[in-house]
Amino acid sequence: MILRIWVAAVLAALAFVSAANAATPPPPVSARTFIVENAATGEVLAQHGAWARVPIASITKLMTVIVTLDHARWSDVVHVRSDAAAIGESTVHLRAGEKIRVGDLVKAALIQSANDAAVALADYVGHGNRAVFVAMMNAKARELGLERTHFIRPDGLDAPGHYSTARDVTALAQAAMRSPRIRSVVRIRSDSIAGGRRLHTWNDLLGVFKGLYGVKTGHTNTAGWCEVAAVRRNGVTLYTTVLGSPTRSQRNADLASLLRWGISRYRSVWLVPRGRVYLRASVGYGKGSVPIVAAREVARTVRIDKPVVERIVAQTALELPVERGQRVGEVRIYSGQRLVARQPLIAERSVAKPGFGGRAGFYAGRTLTHVKDWFS
Repeated sequence: MILRIWVAAVLAALAFVSAANAATPPPPVSARTFIVENAATGEVLAQHGAWARVPIASITKLMTVIVTLDHARWSDVVHVRSDAAAIGESTVHLRAGEKIRVGDLVKAALIQSANDAAVALADYVGHGNRAVFVAMMNAKARELGLERTHFIRPDGLDAPGHYSTARDVTALAQAAMRSPRIRSVVRIRSDSIAGGRRLHTWNDLLGVFKGLYGVKTGHTNTAGWCEVAAVRRNGVTLYTTVLGSPTRSQRNADLASLLRWGISRYRSVWLVPRGRVYLRASVGYGKGSVPIVAAREVARTVRIDKPVVERIVAQTALELPVERGQRVGEVRIYSGQRLVARQPLIAERSVAKPGFGGRAGFYAGRTLTHVKDWFS
């Protein structure tokens, strides 16, 4: 008879993590709102006011660039209009009538957060009608599921009704980073574009915080100092958004402390180790048991503050013959309620089915044993 068993147990793989470390709360930050999210799983590790509508300043330019690249080619040439050249604050000093490629304007908008570059892109894609472009931005926001986001301007300068949330900004950044063009630009600290212009990033942690590879900063008097950052380290990718820090240095400190804390929530462990015998399946005929092992070892990065549970579905009795490598079940590993690994369970050795003589001898031996038991 073939039996199937379920076994559930908390793995010892995370035993080295103390309960105190697992329960460590996120650090205090001064930002108005923030969120720390695992990009692969969508898990929110920590947040404060992440659904509150607040101004997001130049983080807006992520949407401006997304919409631009949906409707324009990198090599397209833009004729800069006088109203774009007149935009102030952070600029690359575009000149009215100047011709410049879309690619250079995208770099200026994302690296140096140039307002004139963002407006020039909007004018180009909107065919001179900025309101049309803004409508495209809002339509894209709806398409991406940014339900608490609304745009008024392509540059992110303060305007009534121009807002988003830490949660939506994080989703916006993840959507932007699906574009190879954007992904390659936001990790650049400095670059040169047409007109001998030298660009310098406002992202102070880029190249300083290990594993950080984007995404976008922003600042206005109303929004405060803002940033959405992506970091990849130790097998995990986290997005962290802080909105409304009081100073540039405090924004950097808020972001770095949240990123360090978020990364510390994970460890890379062997969830399915090499050589482990998960159970021994009986085969009968006095041939002992067959060790059941995993087909391959598996390592994963998992949360230290969630229980890691192992569930086994396997046959505890096997019909002969058994071939080495024969699949007889599966091991599944869960972090909390999320399946993080699964691997087939196989027989570690072969066992032949006995012939007529072997079976006869086995049953004869059992009969003699029973007879002895009757008279003992």
